[in-house]
Amino acid sequence: MGVVGAAAVLIALIAVLVGRELLTGASKSPVATHANGTAAIGGPFALTDHTGRAVTDADFKGAHMLVYFGFTFCPDVCPTTLQTVGLALDRLGALADRVRPVFVTVDPERDSPAVLGEYVRHFHPRLVGLTGSAAQIAAIAKAYRLYYAEAPASDGGGPDDYTMDHSSILYLIGPDGVFVTHFAHGTSAEALARGLSEHLQ
Repeated sequence: MGVVGAAAVLIALIAVLVGRELLTGASKSPVATHANGTAAIGGPFALTDHTGRAVTDADFKGAHMLVYFGFTFCPDVCPTTLQTVGLALDRLGALADRVRPVFVTVDPERDSPAVLGEYVRHFHPRLVGLTGSAAQIAAIAKAYRLYYAEAPASDGGGPDDYTMDHSSILYLIGPDGVFVTHFAHGTSAEALARGLSEHLQ
């Protein structure tokens, strides 16, 4: 097997493992499913949006919610993904009105509503930033089977100089609040727009 073939096999294996982690988490037991057979990912939450308003999952019912978890101090993955979301929504045209893009911080200590408000405006005018207490963020992360953990910054520094390790997945939640599908890290704006449109027609 050549280098190209070996690389293809490795990429395929990683894709399988990422998909299995999303649906089963650390447990070896299958994840619970809804009556329609979809994975039991997502669910009720109570958080604060980037304007300081208290919101719950009920505020997003009626539209597809595209959810991404990250943090504003993220140097690369988060802004790249959110830029992709913005470009995909622009490609959707009028269909984009059926999508509520949501950015949930995994770093509530630093990501206040004001910080999120300044951050989300750089990516799309309809992007909603959500934060909350550490317990509220832990609860929604658990519901979405998301991994995140604080990690020391590579250059050391003070107590506020840390980064956050986290899964990089876009979750599509239906108008009824039920998980529809996910988009893996690295999905292009074109592929994301195409994938979204399949569920918005």
